[in-house]
Amino acid sequence: MPDSAPMACFDGLLATDLRDVTTDPAALDSKGWWAVVASFEGAVVCARFGDVRPAPLRRPARWRGPAPEAWRSSLDRAAYTSAVRRVRAAIAAGDVYQANLCRTVTAPLPDPDAADVEALASLLVRGNPAPYAGAVRLPAHGVEVATASPELYLSRSRRTVRSGPIKGTAPERALLLEKDRTENVMIVDLVRNDLGRLCLPGSVSVPALCSVESHPGLVHLVSTVEGELPRDAGWPELLAATFPPGSVTGAPKSSALRLIRELETVPRGPYCGGVGWVDADHGTGSLAVGIRTFWVERAGRAGRLRFGTGAGITWGSDPDGEWQETELKARRLLAIASGVDVQAHGAARDGDAAVHAPAVPADRPGTPR
Repeated sequence: MPDSAPMACFDGLLATDLRDVTTDPAALDSKGWWAVVASFEGAVVCARFGDVRPAPLRRPARWRGPAPEAWRSSLDRAAYTSAVRRVRAAIAAGDVYQANLCRTVTAPLPDPDAADVEALASLLVRGNPAPYAGAVRLPAHGVEVATASPELYLSRSRRTVRSGPIKGTAPERALLLEKDRTENVMIVDLVRNDLGRLCLPGSVSVPALCSVESHPGLVHLVSTVEGELPRDAGWPELLAATFPPGSVTGAPKSSALRLIRELETVPRGPYCGGVGWVDADHGTGSLAVGIRTFWVERAGRAGRLRFGTGAGITWGSDPDGEWQETELKARRLLAIASGVDVQAHGAARDGDAAVHAPAVPADRPGTPR
């Protein structure tokens, strides 16, 4: 059986001894240390733990993931590239400037009793190190998430808030395109606007624009936006002003969200939401954008593992190129979850089998709605 004890691990801290669970983000301004998982659709789960201590990520019960060929995509290549063309048509019509288009890949768990997200998180830390890696396990509340997110959604130190939007992805620095920089600047402007709705006038700044960061198997363009909160604003106001994260929606955000609902065939869930921790006693916290993120769904004795991947679409997007970007982002992570030794065999070769099984499930049409 997988360990069913509630836990969370982030930033070298292990949290146990669950004390409280709520869906009210106002609790994050009360007291204690909280783990937070927010779905892209807006459902928030906040869990307060009583025992929080420095500890390396444990290596608990074995992880038995899906077979590499078992993954199925909510949108196959034809459907995804068709949706990219529809986003470009919306851009040409002036409806949006950019939209993030995603798909979800799902596979049945061959042995749900050997599917512990803490074990999966330990594999991800070894095979795909990430600055915002972690896990949250709350089985009684339907939350079992392991993340290897490279992207900061929001950090907070008392009144100072910071966001680190990622836009622009390539296998290596030399392959980044002008389209990648354009996309990043668009989203930085959106994040500035979101924070500017809440932060003190004149306090929002961009300390870093389009910095290149290297991650396992790829590079990203990353910017930093920060501001100062007024004294009467806390986590509820901060989430209301900025959620969902701008980098995984588009610009203008409201128009991009309408387009996403039209084109994507399944809910994103924790993918593209927020995952992380808040220390209410010290006024600090760090929520990652829920990308490079797995979650377990259980129904009786059956279970399935889900993962999301996507790309930002602009007028300069090539449909096949955007599909390849979603493949690049998913390949290494799916290989790890499927038990492929990416260090020994190379993610590009072995990971292909893990993601190149994009047949759409029978109960989901393969074309955008």
